[in-house]
Amino acid sequence: KRIKIVNQLSRRITNSLFSLECFVYQGCFGGEKMTDHTSKKLTWKNYLVVASLLFGLFFGAGNLIFPLHLGQLAGANWETAAVGFLITGVLLPLLSVLAVAITHAAGVYDIGKPLGAGFAVVFMVLIHATIGPLFGTPRTATVSFTVGIAPFMPKNMQSSALLVFSALFFLAAFAFSYHQNNILSNVGKVLNPLFLALLFLVFLVAFARPLGNPQTAAVTAAYKHGALVNGFLEGYNTMDALAGLAFGVTVVTAVRGMGQKDAKSVSKVVAKSGVLAVLAIGFIYLLLILMGAMSLGRFAVSDNGGVAFNQIVNVYGGVFGQALLAFLLTVTCLTTAVGLVAAFAQDFHKHFPKVSYHVWLALSCLASFLAANFGLDQIISWSTPMLMFLYPLSMVLILLSVCSPLFNKAGVVYFFVILFTVVPALGDMVVAFPSVVSQSSFGLAVASLRSHLPLASMGLSWLVPALVGLAIGLVVYHVRNKKTVPVLEKD
Repeated sequence: KRIKIVNQLSRRITNSLFSLECFVYQGCFGGEKMTDHTSKKLTWKNYLVVASLLFGLFFGAGNLIFPLHLGQLAGANWETAAVGFLITGVLLPLLSVLAVAITHAAGVYDIGKPLGAGFAVVFMVLIHATIGPLFGTPRTATVSFTVGIAPFMPKNMQSSALLVFSALFFLAAFAFSYHQNNILSNVGKVLNPLFLALLFLVFLVAFARPLGNPQTAAVTAAYKHGALVNGFLEGYNTMDALAGLAFGVTVVTAVRGMGQKDAKSVSKVVAKSGVLAVLAIGFIYLLLILMGAMSLGRFAVSDNGGVAFNQIVNVYGGVFGQALLAFLLTVTCLTTAVGLVAAFAQDFHKHFPKVSYHVWLALSCLASFLAANFGLDQIISWSTPMLMFLYPLSMVLILLSVCSPLFNKAGVVYFFVILFTVVPALGDMVVAFPSVVSQSSFGLAVASLRSHLPLASMGLSWLVPALVGLAIGLVVYHVRNKKTVPVLEKD
């Protein structure tokens, strides 16, 4: 009874003080205090600004070459493959940004923090290393080179040319990131739309004068019966879900700067703007996939989407059109590279402050330069295993974060889901490695054990265990809650 009386008095005192505060501010400042926590109503122009930001963050080098290559691989089954690709390439990145908004995260670290500081740091390092100096950032240089420079160079000089080009590319990225100035981003505001306009011109010509009939195009063996799942897995290569976790805080900060105070309003704006952005990206993906399928009427399946893009542009635009698009693609890729190396340096300096931002920046650019010189095919082949491991973890963390209000962000739910996901994901990673690892005695032993898991043949051996982990985690969470509630009531 005494506790109840104290609680009632506390509430009355708090309410009285709040009323007095409101009265004072209304009299002195015309009621401005009353609106401090009220979110400003946004116009459609504001939503388009946020959508444009999201589009700019997500659409990079991989977003151009991978859907095009998917269209060549899927052939006549391009529609089914496109559905799978859109799930991981469009829907999942949107959910990753929503996860940041809903959990009030300040970056990748906060997304993994329910599992403890140690896991959060490791997860952050792996995400930034993957989208940064190991695979994502080097790819911006190699795609630019493959599309823009390689077609004009003899094959015996391409290795040396890549060395020089990538050195200049990352020196430029370092220079623009050093003072964190906005010169390149301002240039990007002009050249990115120009690049997209020229890309749509290519679409217009390609569909007016198709190279072949996509409905009769040849289908590669993997896509004859597994087009949906393989399209889903191909979407991993865009790395957009990982980028959404890293850049989500940028979007959320921008939305809050527009006058959105509470988390619900921020999530609502991100969701609406995100739908606009992903619809635009999804539309471009569909056109690229279809164009890739049509290209089989003249070309064989290419080694990668960069080569396919080259061939198609050369048919319709000749050398001049190819050179112009290559220049614009190089600038857009450089803009992306600047964002990636700066984000890497900022986040690592934040968590490892003994090393300065500029040192982290230099290390990121140097590592990206070294990785870029392995070539686009090697980068893709070695990034696939890492993505087979990281994407399942990222997907379950994204979905848990989005749904976290339903279980009060309880660490026990996160723990069991990740525990049951990480082991099969490691198996998928080993099997996806190039033959030097996957065909070794260790790789074959892992493949043998992994084959007993459901959906292993599809590359989704983690899915059923993750659902089992979720069920166990929710049961443990509810059991713990039932035990603690009576104690609280008794007190």
